[in-house]
Amino acid sequence: MNVAFAQQSMATDPGTARMVDTPSVGSASESATQPPAPRSFDLDAIDKSANPCTDFYQYACGNWVKTHAIPPDQTKWGRFNELGERNRWLLYQHLQAAATHPKTPLQQKYGEFYAICMDKAQADALGYQPIAPLLKQVSALTSRDQLPVIIAQLQSYDGTPALFDFGAQQDNKDATQEIAVAGQGGLGLPDRSYYLEDGQRTVMIRQAYLAYLSSMFQLIGDTPADAQKEADQVMTIETVLARNSTPRTDLRDPENRYHLLRLTQLQALTPDFNWNAYLSGIGLQHLTSLNVSAPVFFLGMNTLIQDQDLEAWKSYLRWKILRAAAPHLSSAFVDASFDFYGKTLLGQKEDQARWKRCTVLTDHAMGEAVGQDWVAQNFPPSSQASMEKLVAALENAMKQDIQSLPWMTAETKQQAEIKLAAIRNKIGYPEHWRDYSKLTVEPHALIANVHRADAFKFRHELDKIGKPVDEKEWHMTPPTVNAYYSPSMNDINFPAGILQPPFFDPTQNAAVNFGAIGVVIGHEMTHGFDDNGSRYDGKGNLRMWWAPADRKAFEERTACEVKEYNGFETAPGTNLNGKLTLGENTADNGGLRIAYQALMNTLQSEGPEAMGQKVDGYTPEQQFFISFGQIWCSKQTNASMRVSAKVDPHSIGKWRINGTVQNSEEFGKAFGCTQGQPMMPANSCRVW
Repeated sequence: MNVAFAQQSMATDPGTARMVDTPSVGSASESATQPPAPRSFDLDAIDKSANPCTDFYQYACGNWVKTHAIPPDQTKWGRFNELGERNRWLLYQHLQAAATHPKTPLQQKYGEFYAICMDKAQADALGYQPIAPLLKQVSALTSRDQLPVIIAQLQSYDGTPALFDFGAQQDNKDATQEIAVAGQGGLGLPDRSYYLEDGQRTVMIRQAYLAYLSSMFQLIGDTPADAQKEADQVMTIETVLARNSTPRTDLRDPENRYHLLRLTQLQALTPDFNWNAYLSGIGLQHLTSLNVSAPVFFLGMNTLIQDQDLEAWKSYLRWKILRAAAPHLSSAFVDASFDFYGKTLLGQKEDQARWKRCTVLTDHAMGEAVGQDWVAQNFPPSSQASMEKLVAALENAMKQDIQSLPWMTAETKQQAEIKLAAIRNKIGYPEHWRDYSKLTVEPHALIANVHRADAFKFRHELDKIGKPVDEKEWHMTPPTVNAYYSPSMNDINFPAGILQPPFFDPTQNAAVNFGAIGVVIGHEMTHGFDDNGSRYDGKGNLRMWWAPADRKAFEERTACEVKEYNGFETAPGTNLNGKLTLGENTADNGGLRIAYQALMNTLQSEGPEAMGQKVDGYTPEQQFFISFGQIWCSKQTNASMRVSAKVDPHSIGKWRINGTVQNSEEFGKAFGCTQGQPMMPANSCRVW
């Protein structure tokens, strides 16, 4: 389970993408105006009337919050979004050129994909006809015994997620090998809690979801009465799946996600689902074992297959096809999808322009094809060299931090240092680009192309099974504004997309860069030692390398963070889930601490003058913390924050700032805070 630095916006997920009309490929429009470049260490964002020791978020971001609104086509707006929009615009410019004047066969391929996506007129003319054959196939089923075969087809050839997840993963007990994994899934709402809780807003969301289901069935010609019956059937199936799903907080423990079973054992667990038929359908007829990450889910799935009649299963599978295809069909489907997933669920006021959605969709389909050209234009070799130096500085600071811990014995410190030294660093883009020669793009066939792209990615995953792990593979595309740590790979990954201002700025001083990208680097390193990552050794194997007393001391410290963050409010009446966000909060706190130490090491090496040198009236220490704070300047709709509180392992921006600095003794010293002030409480938490 890879852990990312920031939440991937639900509005940028191609599976929930909504499109609106824009001019044709190659034309200019106001909606595609170049966004301004985000500013590093933005003095205009600071609210100097605020006391940094009372509310550092208000101090670092107050004027930014005052002068910025959430764009109507967004559910959240912050520095990540500002840079993300700029990167997307640069990618859009490149796709426009590839669609009209391609210079290579690869550019022609992804240019055609993008151009076909942009053809709204054709999508409207076709209605739901591109998926009509699939819907008819489901309607023609005569027995529940056929479910494994049709689900295999939907997953492997048509890119439709149905009933459960299936793919490849590193073996937790032998990280050199790829194995098959089957996991829980099949829901249309963001989390199991939406089906099981009875709060006023949760009930409202369920009612709206039922209405949405009914409207979608009516759009394919079903009568209102039939559509309502089908919607009820879908809700019944998904509710049972939700009831048997393991909560996200429990899945944080990697032991809870690892259950290596022989195929005969899985078949005994689910006698009413023919796994041989399913595996033959996806081309894995020789598979003999796999990780079943949530056995209780599959036990419940088997009961569900017994209890629900064939017509209910037809309704469910038709819905899965509809939901996956809706963003790419005619306006009626796009609008219905946006009304629920955008407006109702997340509080988004307007749909996004079609060029934005097609840009994201193309990046999703052929990210490394588009990415290699994006990198050539937007990521100079000097940036990679500078990042390598920053990463080395953070590694040294992390080693110092480990050595200084008073609660950890020498034995465990030695093991931690071995793991730290083994972390692999990936910066910018892959060493070897993915080969897309087997992916075909058909003219005038958006849905078919989306299905092919999804099937290509699914086959890429399945082809790994039973083979050695590719240590050079990436799981984010180069333009992505994010970063991640992989515990099984024991590597940290920084796409070129985040190595731009305000995160990384070669024109800024060390304090600003360590406060921004330095904290990102430290955050990802610390993930190797959070409640999840700390369960893996330096080779990526799930193995307890801690002395028992040290592990107990570690868990006492993480319990402090859970309690602390449980007390932070997100939306009115909704608090953070300290257990769900524990790993990210630990990484935020540890990342800030070791980035600060790396800055101090750097300044000390430059001599006494560097330590005391002020810029714009701020000491290097103050610049560091302001730079850190400003990467989290953000605004978010209340509806979106409520969803995030249930599904997002990250805290919201305000608490990624205030929750972290209130645990930092160095912050208090930098701003002259006194104990008892909100940002310098008498009791604080520290793990790393």
